[in-house]
Amino acid sequence: MSRRYIHIFCGVGMGKTSAALGKGFREASGGKSVVVIRFLKKKHTCEREEFFKQLEPQIRLFRFEKFPQNYESLTEQEKEEENLNIKNGLNFARKVIQTEECDVLILDEILGLTDRGIVTIDELKKLIDQLGSGMELYLTGTSRCEELWPYVDEVTEMTTPYRRTSDSHFCEED
Repeated sequence: MSRRYIHIFCGVGMGKTSAALGKGFREASGGKSVVVIRFLKKKHTCEREEFFKQLEPQIRLFRFEKFPQNYESLTEQEKEEENLNIKNGLNFARKVIQTEECDVLILDEILGLTDRGIVTIDELKKLIDQLGSGMELYLTGTSRCEELWPYVDEVTEMTTPYRRTSDSHFCEED
């Protein structure tokens, strides 16, 4: 059995989720099972979420938040309720790891939970410690969570994206 592998995609730039999902797609195409748990993502009823259903059972998507609007726009009472839902998502991630339900686990936007005080760095360290050999874990989010870096194999920090203008100069993306 291969050894475990843990990768963080962090930073303010775009592409963290896309990079983690790309890793998952690659592994799924090689016969591995992938579980994606999304946190702090606005609930979509669009084709993107429907697309994931077509990828089952190789790639399964889970989300535990119930409110359709962005977390920051919730009332304090709604945030408290959503925090419980998010904690259920974290508990589900622990269960997936303990039961070795998949080969690849992607915890999308989990790092942002630390900034909001929903999840602690220690909880994430314990989650990492539970990871069995042969499993891959990808964590994404804007927060750098540098305290986790000694516990992971690789960190990719995304910075503000640049785009080419018509006169071939580069400028920051809005």
